[in-house]
Amino acid sequence: MIRSIILTGFLIIPSTILAQAQQYDLVIKNGRVVDGTGNPWYYADVAIQNGKVARIGTIPATEGKRVIDAKNQIVAPGFIDVHAHVEGSLEERPTADNFLYDGVTSVVTGNCGGSRTNLRAFQDTLKALGISINVASLVGHNAIRLKVMKTAFREPTAREQAEMEALVEQAMKDGAVGLSTGLIYTPGTYARTPEIVNLAKAAARYGGVYASHIRNEGQEVSKAIEEAIQIGREAGIAVQISHFKVASKPLWGFSKQTISMVDAARREGIDVTVDQYPYTASSTTLLSTIPSWALADSDSIVLTRFHDAATRLRIKKEMLESLRKNGRNNFDYAVVSYNPVDTTYNGLSITRINQKLGRKANAETEADLILDLIEKAGPKRIQMVYHTMSEEDVATIMRYPNTMVASDAGVARYMSGVPHPRAYGTNSRVLGRYVREKQIIPLEEAIRRMTSLPAQRFRLADRGLLKPGYAADIVVFDEKTVADQATYDKPHAYATGFSEVLVNGEAVIENSRHSGKRPGQVLVGNGYQAGIAANK
Repeated sequence: MIRSIILTGFLIIPSTILAQAQQYDLVIKNGRVVDGTGNPWYYADVAIQNGKVARIGTIPATEGKRVIDAKNQIVAPGFIDVHAHVEGSLEERPTADNFLYDGVTSVVTGNCGGSRTNLRAFQDTLKALGISINVASLVGHNAIRLKVMKTAFREPTAREQAEMEALVEQAMKDGAVGLSTGLIYTPGTYARTPEIVNLAKAAARYGGVYASHIRNEGQEVSKAIEEAIQIGREAGIAVQISHFKVASKPLWGFSKQTISMVDAARREGIDVTVDQYPYTASSTTLLSTIPSWALADSDSIVLTRFHDAATRLRIKKEMLESLRKNGRNNFDYAVVSYNPVDTTYNGLSITRINQKLGRKANAETEADLILDLIEKAGPKRIQMVYHTMSEEDVATIMRYPNTMVASDAGVARYMSGVPHPRAYGTNSRVLGRYVREKQIIPLEEAIRRMTSLPAQRFRLADRGLLKPGYAADIVVFDEKTVADQATYDKPHAYATGFSEVLVNGEAVIENSRHSGKRPGQVLVGNGYQAGIAANK
């Protein structure tokens, strides 16, 4: 006699039958599996036990303690965001809602040269706190140079170089997955190529990757790509070119040539890959509009330069020259994302703010406004959104098979400022706009770019595939409805279409809602075992 009925997930199973054969923590039924390899989807059930994928095939519902009916939705590995900036924001918001609602179960942080210099302390903090996503970290060149040399605009001494290399080596032993640079930012912009090559060699000894925000993404993008390739060649290290783009209006369409450069390097035997976010705008601070030499040394010295008439004129002249080279007559492409001093400017372009203040409408006055805004903000940074790219280049780069998907975002503070929408909708935008609507790449290929390709690049050994023995980071979504909801004007909107997101076998997004669970892990690179051995 059947005495009771138990509802597990979405399937109703008699309790007497359930008790007879349960052997898995969870079974996902009736899904179309896209396993991350790029192969076509197929019908299968997925069983999970102890945080791992235990079995894929035809699995009776009675074998699961809990059952999810995927209802013909896509079942895929959790997405790996290879370019994130979660330091600080993840500690404040450990549930990482914006990433998880977008299908992201793992992130690689420490990009653009910015990371914690004490990686072990950062990892310990995350472990103690409990986090909802998995986190791997690069060690940042800017952070290391700042610690050793502050903001000095010069080459390092032999002692300083050795100290920086030692910090890279220690970070690799603590579990870093590689070295990152941000060569448009101070103090990284002051480094010459040989300095970076030697630091990259230290990372290469432990199987690390060299991930670079290259020195220029506009008029001199070719030269900057060649520098990244040269570093890979001389250091013997795999290269990841971050947020690959062409950010100069006169060069729109040039992505075919930049991709050719990457392919030529690969034919030479240099392991180069790239990532991108699927938008035509970038985001960084207002400081990026200022010549790097003017930002050297302390904030007080920087302000002294701003106040000196001759130096200020030189700074403005270089700002305007850069503006003209990039095919623009004013700064209307530069929109304030978050101004910590005056939030009424949030969402307004520099040109619009200039008009609002009743200033003369020309680029020279707008350049003065930028300097004034930076001075008022002081050590606080004004975050910007820059509309500098073409849709054609975004699509061309996306078609390139060695392109991964990345948000270049942190953990969003909901309803704060007017951030770039990529913080909320990067992966869903690829799946909805570029796969379903524009058919730029097939579904299976898009998922490969979000899963096994990133795992391979950063050597995350048990991630990125739906395969027995691998970590049960899994997404369930409707390919017909998945979509980004965030826009430039209204960016605070979570992606839709993901009904279930599992991290290490735990349902973090459950019935399209965040469960509050924090099963995320710290992911470490190959050098971690060497670090353990050295400490014994």
